[in-house]
Amino acid sequence: MKTQNPYLLLLLSVPLVGFGQTSREKGTNIENKLPNIVYILTDDLGYGDVSVYNPQAKTSTPNIDRLASQGIRFTDAHSPSAVCTPTRYGILTGRYCWRSRLPVGVLNGYSESLIEKERTTVASFLKRKGYSTAVVGKWHLGLDWIQKKGSENTAPVSAAEINASIIKSIDPSNIDFSVPPTDGPLNHGFDYSFILPASLDMPPYCYLSNDKLTSPLDGTTPGSNPDNGTTGSFWRGGLMAKGFDFEQVTPTFTQNAISFLKKQSRSGKPFFLYLPYPSPHTPWMPTADFNGSSKAGQYGDFVNMVDNEVGKVLKTLTEMGLDDNTIVFFTSDNGPFWKPPFIEKFDHRAAYIYRGMKADAFEGGHRIPFIVRWPGKIKPASQCSEPTTLTNLLATCSSILNTKLSDNEGEDSFSILPLLLGNVSEYKRPDAIINHSSRGLFAVRSGDWKLIFGLGSGGFSKPESYQPKTGEAPGQLFNIKDDPSETINLYLQNPDKVKELSAILKKYQETGRSRF
Repeated sequence: MKTQNPYLLLLLSVPLVGFGQTSREKGTNIENKLPNIVYILTDDLGYGDVSVYNPQAKTSTPNIDRLASQGIRFTDAHSPSAVCTPTRYGILTGRYCWRSRLPVGVLNGYSESLIEKERTTVASFLKRKGYSTAVVGKWHLGLDWIQKKGSENTAPVSAAEINASIIKSIDPSNIDFSVPPTDGPLNHGFDYSFILPASLDMPPYCYLSNDKLTSPLDGTTPGSNPDNGTTGSFWRGGLMAKGFDFEQVTPTFTQNAISFLKKQSRSGKPFFLYLPYPSPHTPWMPTADFNGSSKAGQYGDFVNMVDNEVGKVLKTLTEMGLDDNTIVFFTSDNGPFWKPPFIEKFDHRAAYIYRGMKADAFEGGHRIPFIVRWPGKIKPASQCSEPTTLTNLLATCSSILNTKLSDNEGEDSFSILPLLLGNVSEYKRPDAIINHSSRGLFAVRSGDWKLIFGLGSGGFSKPESYQPKTGEAPGQLFNIKDDPSETINLYLQNPDKVKELSAILKKYQETGRSRF
């Protein structure tokens, strides 16, 4: 689908707020020394899609690989959930999403805002410390759209009426799109936002700049490839803004992020840029110049394109003289949506050696690439095998700024600053990290051991769940060090370990926190 994209022309004229100090030459923030922070979050990018993690990958990621050579690469990092929305909540709040009103599944483009109104986010925390804050990309955390007069009390469509994994809050026919939503990124610490409401295969297909539509939602799309099993160039039917071009969404976000960085390079304030790309999530639609660039089909071509977009952002940091005082985080929100037939067809293991895929409680659902670069602070080409999770950003930022979080901030966030700086002995590790699948199946990881509280994947891999037969274990226990592919269930042989890990989860659930 190729239509003219008016948004690239808009970018250089986008007003950015939060610039209050005197402009200076390249290499800003010399006086206050507060580091800039850029957080790049890809969507559905697998551990095995990045060639520095998987030398046999049929994709090519030279820019991400180069970032790893300049910083630290974590080999045992995990998203707090195996699907989109819960992970994004965890990144920004430092809190497991199953503590929120969304214990299972994801939101869609018409869902109400998920982040609680008074909850501290990474953006609001850094804003209090003098940072300019921006989000550019896929939001997927809900927006409080305004309902038309007379429809305010209309009952929302229940999840069961749509899909077990998607919660829809407002019927779009009842929304007044002529007015901005009353809750969005600007209400949660961001000075500037340029976002897609949800995933790129979920309506409405539009951009919002500072919570305002950049173009009216006066069109519709019937959707694409509805019988293709939600892979390939798949998207759902629904409302669409005039001129919306699926192929150009990721490049549009890159250009908007670059515009922000260029403006910030002339500012005296430190900045936080949260750049959640909507790719390589479906629809797999790389631009024409990347077609055929990989040996993993349309998906692999899209991964290659995403790497190129990341490279453009990194290049801008260098050109603007921002490299030396900028921390760059790079990661993914969950594992890849890469089914067994694709592995067989392309001989590409998007989840590497790990079992399962996106949505699963298995490692393939939540083990992710995680790379951090901080010149002069992080040793180049270093590696860390310590288990970690993406809820740790808030506490890490707090440590970087030498500030303590209060008891009601980042309840599941632990600072990984000692790991970044190579001071492993100073790292205060949690008793365990928690993951949960799209269907709410919990997994607890402590040391080498991982306990899944049920049978099946809890996600997309078959079987999703099943009842144990007589004499069969009711759950799954794996030694991840000895058995990283989760092939040998040791549940019945290790009752004490099952009891120990079960007690940790119970404690975390009952106390409302894992950071004490």
